[in-house]
Amino acid sequence: MRSKKLIALAMASLMALSMMACGNSAEETPAEAPATEEAAPAEEAAPAEEAAEEAAEEVAEEVAAGGNIGICIYKFDDAFMTTYRNALQEILEGKGYTVTVMDGKNDQNEQNNQINNFITQKVDALIINPVMTSAADQIIATVKDAGIPTVLINREPTAEQMAAYDKLVYVGCDARQSGTMQGELILDTPNKGDINGDGKISYIMIQGDPENIDAQYRTEFSVKALTDAGMEVEELDLQRGDWDRNKGQEIAQTDLSKFGDQIEVVFCNNDDMAIGALQSIQAAGRTVNEDIYLVGVDALDAALNEVEAGNMTGTVLNDANGQAEAAVAAMEELLGGKTYASGEQSIYVDYVKVTPDNVGDFK
Repeated sequence: MRSKKLIALAMASLMALSMMACGNSAEETPAEAPATEEAAPAEEAAPAEEAAEEAAEEVAEEVAAGGNIGICIYKFDDAFMTTYRNALQEILEGKGYTVTVMDGKNDQNEQNNQINNFITQKVDALIINPVMTSAADQIIATVKDAGIPTVLINREPTAEQMAAYDKLVYVGCDARQSGTMQGELILDTPNKGDINGDGKISYIMIQGDPENIDAQYRTEFSVKALTDAGMEVEELDLQRGDWDRNKGQEIAQTDLSKFGDQIEVVFCNNDDMAIGALQSIQAAGRTVNEDIYLVGVDALDAALNEVEAGNMTGTVLNDANGQAEAAVAAMEELLGGKTYASGEQSIYVDYVKVTPDNVGDFK
């Protein structure tokens, strides 16, 4: 409705300006024409000019007012998504939108209710970070039925799922890239991760939510980078940490007690779990970058500090601000009437490797 109103107002402006142009042409009558003939068009131009100004002001006010945007985040106490949602809110409010952000509390039913409430409130667009990737079909069907332009973020559905609705876009990063970069961080160490020199890299993997495609890809491609480089690997343990710092600490503590010096590399699907793992590594008397390697993903401020201090081997920047900007840009294109063909609905922002050599660039 908002876009139709803008179009109508713009047309009104053009018509008014057209009337002004007609009136102004009358002023170019020959000098010998009677003065009374020149005066009449000039008088008619005044109301046309006023109409144009009023229409232009209305359009400007409508644009400045923005629209109502609903944002659903899977849970507020996720460190990365906190950075992401704050960036989204700042960008949108800076553009004049009215923004409401909801905490899904890691409960898909709760988030479904929030989406339905936004639809009832007739928001202009939705930005959704799904609690569960497996809920994508239901979410897409719901927003499609309501005809609301929607941007999905951080948790990517399949191309087949998104193809069901042409006013739907996914904005995120290709998690395969982040996993590959984690493996490359290990390969860039002096011994390529083989600290004890036995010809293989023995590692533990602290995974996020295994249902999440990012967790799946980071887990797979971090190790694939090693094997593609010709390295032999040994998985000592793989445990679900649900992106949580405390769980990362608990898993690392248990594995360090069980496997001891066998562990050469600790892969973590995100920085929060890596920081938790670091606590256990230090408590066990191990020293990162000397007798064990530790990598994460996100480049959270806390992780950047640890990389700078030499307490993490590295991390991978998951550009929350860049993704927020891309999500808002995609949302505005949808609001402007753009639709997306199947296979063209994913917009990716590149990851970046963060090491002790370049960490200062990200602080």
